Amino acid sequence: MKTAIIIPCYNEEKRIDTKAFEAFIQSTNSYHLCFVNDGSKDQTLELLKSIQQSNPDKVTVIDMKRNSGKAAAVRAGARYLYSKTNVRHIGFMDADLSTDFEDFTALDHTLKTNAQLKMVFGSRAKAEAGIEKDPFRAFFSKVIKFCVFLILGLPIQDTQCGAKVFNRELVPVIYGNRFLSKWLFDVEMFIRLKHFLGGKQEVMRAIYEQPLQRWVHVEDSKLGIKDALEIPLRLLSIWFNYSIWALTNTLVTAEEQEVLTEVYTFPLAA
Repeated sequence: MKTAIIIPCYNEEKRIDTKAFEAFIQSTNSYHLCFVNDGSKDQTLELLKSIQQSNPDKVTVIDMKRNSGKAAAVRAGARYLYSKTNVRHIGFMDADLSTDFEDFTALDHTLKTNAQLKMVFGSRAKAEAGIEKDPFRAFFSKVIKFCVFLILGLPIQDTQCGAKVFNRELVPVIYGNRFLSKWLFDVEMFIRLKHFLGGKQEVMRAIYEQPLQRWVHVEDSKLGIKDALEIPLRLLSIWFNYSIWALTNTLVTAEEQEVLTEVYTFPLAA
């Protein structure tokens, strides 16, 4: 049984380290890489196909025809991988490798060796060393952290780290419906899991926040100043909508329950 890693990509031509991904996947038979091209306008898709061609049995490339955001890209990868019977765990990490493979495999090891856990996720807040973050992101991460704590009511230090791994059976729970936010879907993941498991104590027994040994913010981030300033309002929207969801037990309408093939295609290896 393998662990599949989803790597959402949008205009990553200048940032993606193809040699690092190729070296990792050549070194192991325990992992499968699932790149999701989120409607990139540069040469990202061509780079992903080159990685796939070097290891066709270990790499999948999903091509979303239009840019829909990180949440939709990760959801596409998770729902696709859920259909693969040889995949036991599914995770995701950023294409710029701000969290590296060593840290990700450590998260996966924790999940594999603790039967009670359903999800393990990286934490920059708890990391003891090796963390680099620019002042702008450091300030807004504190704002986000405070807002998220109020919404979730869970003692989680870092919900937004782009490295998480979970048991495959959580896919219908977390990814069954589309997310409200393109970038803050991590918060929605924890809300959905908390609702499914029945409360704070149950969810905290099922998840583990693991300190990262290294995390580096890579320049040319997709998150701009305007986006950051809107984060508190977007979090408020999430809180309101999920409060209604808890009462009605529905999040999206039937019209929004699109069939996968209507949104993207799967150019698999020959």
